[in-house]
Formats: sequence, structure tokens, C-alpha cells
Amino acid sequence: MTAEIGAHQLDQIAAHVRQPSDALVEALARTDGDIAVIGAAGKMGVSLTRMAAAALDRLPGGRRVVAVSRFSDPDARAELDAAGVRTVVADVADPGSLQALPDAANVVYLVGRKFGTSSDSSATWFTNTVLPSVVLDRYRGARVVALSSGNVYPFSAPVTGGCAEETPYGPVGDYAQSCVGREQVIVHRSVTQQTPTTLVRLNYAVDCRYGVLTDIARAVQAGEAVDLSQGAVNVVWQGDANRYCLSALTLADVPPAILNVTGPETVSVRWLAEELGQRLGRSPVLTGEEAPTALLSNASRCHALFGYPDVPLATMLDWTVAWLTGGGALLDKPTGFGTRDGRF
Repeated sequence: MTAEIGAHQLDQIAAHVRQPSDALVEALARTDGDIAVIGAAGKMGVSLTRMAAAALDRLPGGRRVVAVSRFSDPDARAELDAAGVRTVVADVADPGSLQALPDAANVVYLVGRKFGTSSDSSATWFTNTVLPSVVLDRYRGARVVALSSGNVYPFSAPVTGGCAEETPYGPVGDYAQSCVGREQVIVHRSVTQQTPTTLVRLNYAVDCRYGVLTDIARAVQAGEAVDLSQGAVNVVWQGDANRYCLSALTLADVPPAILNVTGPETVSVRWLAEELGQRLGRSPVLTGEEAPTALLSNASRCHALFGYPDVPLATMLDWTVAWLTGGGALLDKPTGFGTRDGRF
């Protein structure tokens, strides 16, 4: 593969995280008004915001997307500006900034903190429980999708197919407990202020620049050991996760609807390492033994409502290796998917 062809392939892969499907356009047609994406500069935010903007461009009415973030990464803002998205620099922890935000009939709330919790848990609890309260207060009555995490669930055996939305809470560690706190605060705001909301519990989106597959592929490529203790995972292509999250605006309700978002497979980490090793021409170094349980979610409700992921697992594996060997940019933000003690 020449450098030119390789660059073209990387561009095509990158485009798949932000292209709206016909189904998404149809879903957003059942809503009205602008969309505010709060936390638009994060790992998920930029591509989700671009997808939302591209979908609204296909609908009548001149609806727009507003991207709200502190934008500590200037490249994120530059990408959104170049795509014609209105960007607003704001810190939602600041009351003045919060009240100055533009109105929107729809809100996608992506703000959250995970890594660094073990060294500064108070910052995580503030971010994950206080900020959603003040944001929902600012946008009371709007239609809201709030990003949560599959970490609110207990570990489960792979043979069970993972935890469904009805599974009781079973958080492991401080971060997971703060995610439960975030959900409970959002439920309270939704009910007391009659703000229709959907809580999206996401497990492991994959975007080639980061994600479980990238973590494993980089280890295999470098000859580093892949720990099998967390023996199984769920993964979903970032573009599909974006589509599901935006479509979830149509489910918003009081009290909040709950939607697991991930791929349909319960995937063996051992199998992933071997498949990626085959594509990389390397034998994976494996260590540890698979525990009888793992952090797993069942997203069958999501797939019944909004369809199976457009990008299947085998394609994600192919794209991950093409990205890595083709010199695609990496975020260097490991997922910590193998963590079993809840310390992040």
C-alpha cells in the first residue's frame, strides 16, 4: 500500500465516525429545535456533534447544532468550526457561563470524569453529580440525552449475555459509584422539573484512535502482554454509538428512559488478541487467567429500536490494524478495560 493510498484509507475510516445514517435523519425528524452538545470536545463529542450537524443539514427548518465545551484542545474547536458548527467556549461549572448558553430544545450531555478518580475522587464526584444537576436546571423542559456508563452494573458471567437495563445497580469502585450518583441526580431533576430524559449506558466505543481494540492491538504490536483477567468485553463502533445516542432523543421521558449502548457480541479478550495478532503478523503474548465474570452489558433493546451496528466487529478489527500500521493519529488514552478493582 502506498502512502497516498494509505492516507486515503485512513480518511475513509475517520469519516465513518461522523456520517449520519438515513435512520438517524428519520429519527431526528421526529424531534424539533436546535441541539446543544454539552462537552463537545471530548473523545466522543467532536464526531457526535459533526454527525448531528450533518443530519440536521438534511432536514428542513434551518435547525442547528451548538457545541459547548471549555475547548482546552484547540484542534477540537478548529475541526468543529471548519465543519460549520457553532462553538461556544464555556465552563458549565461557572454559573455565569452556564446561564449565558444559548437555548436549545434538545441537549446531549457528555460531560464526565473517570481517569484520575483514585487520586482525586472529589473532582470526579463534583463533575459526575453536581454538574449534571446545574445543566439540567439550565435546560429544564428540554429533551435530554445524558451519557452514563455500563460501570453502574455489577460484573456478570459471559454466559448470561450481560446486564440488561433492569439489572440492579452493582458499582465497583469510586468512579462507578459516582456514575450511579450521576444517574440518580438526573432522575431527580427529570422528575421534579418534568424534563424528558434518556440515560445512555455506554460500554466501550471504538474509534481507532482509542478504544479496547486499539489498546490490545498496540500491545500485540509491541510484544507486550495482554492481560486476560477481564476475559470478555463489549465494543461498538464510535459512529454507531453516536447514532444511537442521538436517536435516543426520541426516547426521552419522565422518569428517564434507560438504554444500554454497545455491540451485540460478548467478545473474548483472548480471541481479540489472537485475531489482531493474525492481522498484524504477530503472536500475542497472553498473561493471566480469565475471571468467571466481567463488566458486560446487553444492548438488545437498543438494537431492536435502532437497528444493529452498521460496522461489524470484523471490520472494526480490520480498521484498527489499518489505522495502526498506516500511522493514524492516536489519542494515547488507554481505556483501562482490564481494571477489575474499580480504581481509575
